[in-house]
Amino acid sequence: MADGSAGFYFDELNKVRVLEPEINTQTQELKEECKEFVDKIAEFQKIVGGFIEMVDGLAKEVEKEKMKAIGSRNLLKSIAKQREAQQQQLRALIAEKKTQLERFRLQHEALQKVESEQNEFIEQFILQK
Repeated sequence: MADGSAGFYFDELNKVRVLEPEINTQTQELKEECKEFVDKIAEFQKIVGGFIEMVDGLAKEVEKEKMKAIGSRNLLKSIAKQREAQQQQLRALIAEKKTQLERFRLQHEALQKVESEQNEFIEQFILQK
């Protein structure tokens, strides 16, 4: 029921209203739509927040795995360098032992020659008697 005099209106419960019933209905519908929109935005923000949390967790996990991979790569490089240094030390040791072997071989030949000379001298000495 709309009276319309002096901007006052009566609704279906005969309450006095300042707005026209149609405008009041539209306002209520808009209010409800806005509430639904705000609820949907809040739900969207909640979903986005969860997604961001999940992505942050994954990023941290990826960063941790990346650091492990870098550490493993550095360890492998270190092991390779250690192995190369160890090989060089072993090569030097082999060269030193070869030199020592050659020296011992020459010394052995010299001692065999001396022994041979001494045996020959002893035989000659025994034969002279």
